[in-house]
Amino acid sequence: MYASIKSFASSFFVTGDPLIYGADVSIVLTSIAVLFVLFYFKKWGWLWREWLTTVDHKKIGIMYLFASLLMLFRGGVDALLMRTQLALPNVQFLQADHYNAVFTTHGTIMILFMAMPMMFGLFNMVVPLQIGARDVAYPFLNSVSFWLFFFGAMLFNLSFVIGGSPDAGWLSYPPLSEMSGSPGVGENFYIWGIQISGIGSLATGINFIVTILKMRAPGMKFMKMPMFTWSVFSSSIIIIFAFPILTVTLALLFIDRYMGGHLFTMDGGGFPMMYINLIWMWGHPEVYIVVLPAFGIFSEIVATFSRKRIFGYKSMVFALLSISILSFFTWVHHFFTMGSGADVNVAFAIATMAIGIPTGAKVFNWLFTMFRGRIRLEQPMMWTLAFIPCFVVGGATGVMLAVAPADYQYHNSYFLIAHFHQVLIGGVVFGYLAGIYYWWPKLFGFKLNERLGKYAFWLWNIGFYVCFMPQYALGFMGMTRRVYTYGWDMGWGPLNLVSTIGAFLMGIGFVFQVWQILYSVKYGERDTTGDPWNARTLEWSIPSPPPMYNFAVVPVVDERDSFWEDKERRDFAPAPPVPVSKLESIHMPKNSGVPIIFAACWFIAGFGFVFDWKWMAFSGLAGVGISLLVRSFTYDTDYYVPLEEVIETEKAAGRAV
Repeated sequence: MYASIKSFASSFFVTGDPLIYGADVSIVLTSIAVLFVLFYFKKWGWLWREWLTTVDHKKIGIMYLFASLLMLFRGGVDALLMRTQLALPNVQFLQADHYNAVFTTHGTIMILFMAMPMMFGLFNMVVPLQIGARDVAYPFLNSVSFWLFFFGAMLFNLSFVIGGSPDAGWLSYPPLSEMSGSPGVGENFYIWGIQISGIGSLATGINFIVTILKMRAPGMKFMKMPMFTWSVFSSSIIIIFAFPILTVTLALLFIDRYMGGHLFTMDGGGFPMMYINLIWMWGHPEVYIVVLPAFGIFSEIVATFSRKRIFGYKSMVFALLSISILSFFTWVHHFFTMGSGADVNVAFAIATMAIGIPTGAKVFNWLFTMFRGRIRLEQPMMWTLAFIPCFVVGGATGVMLAVAPADYQYHNSYFLIAHFHQVLIGGVVFGYLAGIYYWWPKLFGFKLNERLGKYAFWLWNIGFYVCFMPQYALGFMGMTRRVYTYGWDMGWGPLNLVSTIGAFLMGIGFVFQVWQILYSVKYGERDTTGDPWNARTLEWSIPSPPPMYNFAVVPVVDERDSFWEDKERRDFAPAPPVPVSKLESIHMPKNSGVPIIFAACWFIAGFGFVFDWKWMAFSGLAGVGISLLVRSFTYDTDYYVPLEEVIETEKAAGRAV
């Protein structure tokens, strides 16, 4: 009996690595601490009522935000482990298989479990407020989407301590991801973690398209929408066409692994390049899924802190929609070396260069908006200004990679590593951080500390250039990606050491941001006006933080930047209170425990499929079905906020008489 348990445990748990044991201890201690706090302060009921069952888009956005920051920490630790291994030649800090697992999980987490949820958090926190809505179109589905992401991320991250992490790269190319190359369960964790999370991502795309199309305030026609809302709309269009490709691709890979399908194995009559085409048909649009909302954020910030309307509004809208279409015609530039022939390479090279035109045009729009504006260098604007030169370099190196003959030299080198980090950190991460600093007072009611924020800003930016500029040179010197060690004779040591120092500077910058948040909770400047930045769009017309119903009276929009124009008409005097006679009871959705149970059942099913425990997999799927039936026969799904409560809330905020 004991021998059987020991044999099972040795294959079930990851053992033999001090880093894994350290992770085990930290997980156990953190879990004990969380449970102690919940029991000691008797917060289980509060947690269930206010957060776990909520369908309020603002609270869902906050949960997305903090989950993404946790994933940023996890992915950042992976990055520091890799850079430590590569700091000097012949370092034995990580073994080859562990290094492969670390760079696989780093890429997967940063794109799918950090950037995507941070983006969805901003979607939820901002879009309904910007368009004058009281919630998203499908609040229940919104909760389902979050919990599917959360349990998908947890399933993927479990692989670090249970079963073993995937190690075939963040896109899991076959044959390395097939049973012949990865016989363990790591790839199963990869497939099911992403599949479960991906269902939630697709649902979010659908939800926000419908929200933007159907729930705008009266008078807000398409060409009166804020730029961030346009960017969310464009990103959601890409989501609903790209994520089904990912779902099908990973399903086919699972058929190969689980049923011996041989769809992507050469010796069984399959074609591995078909997988690579399919994964990049999702993968390259995914880059634009996460970067377009950043463009919308920059547009809002530049206009606010320049005290000017955004320059070239119509051209910005055209650029966003053009990118959402062109993004599906560039995927082959990721493998010009495949051997498709000059005609195919030329077509995709031209498409890749073409998409740079609307992308570059937006930079000029932001610069012209700032031209002769009264610029204020607040924290959101600093991140925006840092983005522009960074993204210009990233765009220029992208055009270099689009030249097919030259790409034969750059392909799979550290030049490519530097390029996509230049775009994804300089564009996406800087953009989302700018958005977090910008909208933080609206959601939480206080600003983040300026002094600590500037320390974090400079550490991030200096560290970024110190880390990635040497990698362009390393690429030219012949260093390829996915190498876990190298010899002194290669001459790569000094630049790798510099790059590692830069990575740790960024890590210190993140620590300052965590400190900044904790410090600001108690000492941050409180927002008593609802409009701390003197901004332009509707979300700033209501108190900070907003009431659960957002708008006591649904606003009427008669022009672009309607809130700003209203302020100008009254010479920036405070808005007059709303007469109580205009208030009424407000229709709102009820909280529901079904979404978290539904997603937990998917987690159980996924865990069962990972280990080929059919009893668990089909039990989980049965739970999924039961959850759907329960929801189908639930008719008491909404309620009215009583007029008395609305009046009391608005009077407390000084907005009703």
